[in-house]
Amino acid sequence: MGENYTLKVVQNKKSKKEFLKFPSSLYLNDKNWIRPLNSDIEKIFDPSKNRLFKRGDAIRWILQDQNNRIVGRIAAFYDEKTANKNDQPTGGCGFFECINDQKAANLLFDAARNWLKEQGMEAMDGPVNFGSREHFWGCLSEGFYEPIYNMPYNHSYYNDLFKGYGFQDYFNQLTFHIPLVTGNFEPIIKEKADRVALDSDITFGFHDSNNPTRSADNFMKVFNAAWANFEGVKAVTEKQAKALFNSMKQIIDPRLIIFAYHKDEPIAFFIMIPDLYQIIRKFNGNFNLINKLRLLYLLKVKKICTRAVGLIFGVVPDFQGRGVAEGMIVYFEDEIAKGVNYTDLEMNWIGDFNPKMIKLVKQIGSKVRKTHITYRYLFDRNKEFIRAKTI
Repeated sequence: MGENYTLKVVQNKKSKKEFLKFPSSLYLNDKNWIRPLNSDIEKIFDPSKNRLFKRGDAIRWILQDQNNRIVGRIAAFYDEKTANKNDQPTGGCGFFECINDQKAANLLFDAARNWLKEQGMEAMDGPVNFGSREHFWGCLSEGFYEPIYNMPYNHSYYNDLFKGYGFQDYFNQLTFHIPLVTGNFEPIIKEKADRVALDSDITFGFHDSNNPTRSADNFMKVFNAAWANFEGVKAVTEKQAKALFNSMKQIIDPRLIIFAYHKDEPIAFFIMIPDLYQIIRKFNGNFNLINKLRLLYLLKVKKICTRAVGLIFGVVPDFQGRGVAEGMIVYFEDEIAKGVNYTDLEMNWIGDFNPKMIKLVKQIGSKVRKTHITYRYLFDRNKEFIRAKTI
């Protein structure tokens, strides 16, 4: 298959359209695949919208066969801050889609590797995002169900293509499924939450739609204390936190965003959103005015989203292991008892390097539903490969 392939850089309107459209033919007969919104992908490669271009760069390619048919695509990118948090400068490749042909895949991987080497990188992770980890990150290896919003879905043979090139398993990302019913948690959750309830200095609350600035500030403080010191994770600025909540304001359900406080200072958060893929799967990637109105009507009026997506969960170090996380969970259970329209929660992106979080989510009645793999490829093939460190 594929004696003659041609690699082309995405650099004009026509090639951008081909890059976005290609997966539709590749997954034509797969009922689980959902096409991401074009705008969600394009903003990642727009220097005016993606701040990582300030200290980094990105490039995209499409691959054509001898009949000028698109058979693959890939992007490569790096930003200096993330790159230098690794044992060697590490860039990324992502948005990889390809027919089941190792030769075709190797040409795409070669293009990404060679470009990254020119930028001073010594390794590449893939498939990853040129942005935050909770979107477009990892190669689905188990649990081939329909994806949740902006999480990758791919053919199973993609794992063979990555490993066939020489990529190795750097870490796994687990997605846990939780039925949203009362009484589903292990007794230890309630016991720890009850102990926290005895401390009058610790309180809980939902997002206040009338005061999004406070939620943004809460998020920034907790995130920077709980997550920003981990490898590959960058601190959030006040501007970025406000932009995040502003970007989500149309889809936020206040009952899906929970904060914990100690003497009114934020110490933890649990941020969930409705799974928009339950609505936009019929949009064919287009987010024009009509589809924007359809989204708001189906989300806010018809309330057709029954699945919530857990985006991120964090507790500041001084309060980790003290029952605050369990307190938030029980606080949300009280809302479930009131009859929210959500029946399922998928806890997205829990790394296998985080056994404490895995233990916690299992205690609340969840089971692993999907596994994505983040692969790493060392350019020096004689260098020892080391998996992500356990935290």
